[in-house]
Amino acid sequence: MSSETDLTRLSATALAARIRNGDVTATEAVEAHLERIGERDDEINAFVTVCADEAREAAAKADAALEDGADVGPLHGVPLALKDLGALKAGVRHTYGSALFADHVADRTSAIVQRLEDAGAIVIGKTNTPELGHKGTTDNELIGATASPIDPDLNAGGSSGGSAAALAAGMAPIATGSDAGGSLRIPAAACGVYGFKPTFGLVPDDGRPSAFGRELQHTTKGPMTRTVADAALLLSIMADPHPDDPNSVPVEIDYRGAVERPIDDYRIAYSPDLDVFPVADEVQTVVDEAVSAFADAGATVDEIGVDHGYSMAELSEAAMPAYTTSVLESATVMEEAHGVDFRAQSDEVSDSLLAMLHVADDHGPADVARSGIVRTGVYDAVQDVLADYDLLVAPTLSAADVSLHADLEAEAWEWPMTWPFNWTGHPVASAPAGLTERGGPVGLQLVGRRFADDDVLAASAALERERPWDGFYE
Repeated sequence: MSSETDLTRLSATALAARIRNGDVTATEAVEAHLERIGERDDEINAFVTVCADEAREAAAKADAALEDGADVGPLHGVPLALKDLGALKAGVRHTYGSALFADHVADRTSAIVQRLEDAGAIVIGKTNTPELGHKGTTDNELIGATASPIDPDLNAGGSSGGSAAALAAGMAPIATGSDAGGSLRIPAAACGVYGFKPTFGLVPDDGRPSAFGRELQHTTKGPMTRTVADAALLLSIMADPHPDDPNSVPVEIDYRGAVERPIDDYRIAYSPDLDVFPVADEVQTVVDEAVSAFADAGATVDEIGVDHGYSMAELSEAAMPAYTTSVLESATVMEEAHGVDFRAQSDEVSDSLLAMLHVADDHGPADVARSGIVRTGVYDAVQDVLADYDLLVAPTLSAADVSLHADLEAEAWEWPMTWPFNWTGHPVASAPAGLTERGGPVGLQLVGRRFADDDVLAASAALERERPWDGFYE
């Protein structure tokens, strides 16, 4: 049998295979990850809730099923971490990253969680997120900040920071995340893991009180993993229409097959700054080197501009009403559904969320309408690039090494280069590109045509083969 440390570093695909082959039991896999949580999480603060008893019980059932010769799923016995925002599991505490929901327990299981459990995954815990997932770093009034396992003085990024940190620290091999402005990709870049934002509509989202909120127009659930193959496996399970999500669409995509696809006929456009973002020199150096991997894999790579015609100030001005009003709407929906009051109970609410709600008060329909015009311009510009190229690649973040308790209000729109692609709805992954001199991870975004998620996976896998990133982890 593999050592305990090895079990916490195996990919989900490899761990599931070893469990099916009888080399490792599900119980051993769960215990190894629970022990790893016990060793690391006091420092990292990735988990809001650890489901130790439930996971052990599920592991025992998984082992019994194998002993009985039952057919098992592709994730049989594999521990799974759930972002504590939209990934509901019945009977388990679900906080939305808010102290107001510290004792809230989910009364149902959301569709993607059910699908992953049906495939054999075992929920090991719920991971930290900023309150209502409202910002790009992870800290809240509930349990505090989540650190990058690579450097505990750095923030894990947000809003899926707990999931990314759990992966990088070996506390879970797979995790769920969600992405309204970069919430999968920001922490993936900050922690040196892989995060995939699918094309809007591929992965159903039924874990919310309202199916028609403005926030849902640019929010997508997706997988977070340490390998591209694991992300493809999770997408093959998660992505399928669901009757409770009116935005979900039926599209046939060979996610897992894409991982082995050569990219020697791909044309890839590289934009170092998307024409407006102030990319730090240390980030640029790492990303320039990483992009050469696509040429090494046989693809044609051209450096291009993205002709959207807006300045950083104009983009920021348009983003503010779009995102703050969506957060205000989300908070209002939560208040109506659960009987809380974020403003009246402000002592228990994050200052940054309260500030965002106050900013949203000043934005009216005309401001949101102007945002829609700018959003359309950005969409058209990305579409123009992807009319000539299979992929657009760019840095994930304009800066690296964000401190644990960083106040990024002034740079809210300038350092995450992620949110324009929530406006456009394209599939985007953040893959590890390399490390800064300090040792902090840098991420590379890979943007594909809508519903060509397999192209993103194929290019990501080529990057992983050419520039393996498993050495990022302890």
